[in-house]
Amino acid sequence: MASWDVFRELDSLRREMDEALRGAGMGRVLVPAFLSQGGSRRFPLLNLTEDDNAIYVEALIPGVDPTRLDMTALRNTLTLAGERKPFAGEGNNHVWHRSERGSGSFSRTIELPVEIDSDKVSATCQNGVLTVTLPKAAAAKPKKIAIQAA
Repeated sequence: MASWDVFRELDSLRREMDEALRGAGMGRVLVPAFLSQGGSRRFPLLNLTEDDNAIYVEALIPGVDPTRLDMTALRNTLTLAGERKPFAGEGNNHVWHRSERGSGSFSRTIELPVEIDSDKVSATCQNGVLTVTLPKAAAAKPKKIAIQAA
């Protein structure tokens, strides 16, 4: 018998509503105050911001070796893939009472708000935080248009 998780359903509904509202230019309106982000099992958790020149991603990747992280960027997507190694004690004959720190392979593709110049993407990792700078493609940058007086 399949189990039904009301919180997973509510989180799915919230994500769908965020997508619909983002299409209307409203951004993320429904910040989950009572839904655990861990319940959705998305990894890595991240922030995505932009200015006139670039998109910025800050991703939390504790326990991931950044040299073994696979990152690809194409047009308006960024994909992060890698593996979190098991923690000490996993696989032993311990009695587990709670397991919130997952391990294993992961892959997450993020849709970016504009196309980027994938040849100029840069990334650094410090203290388990991956910081990615994705310069916008020339066509995505705002252009000043001169108005001539008649």
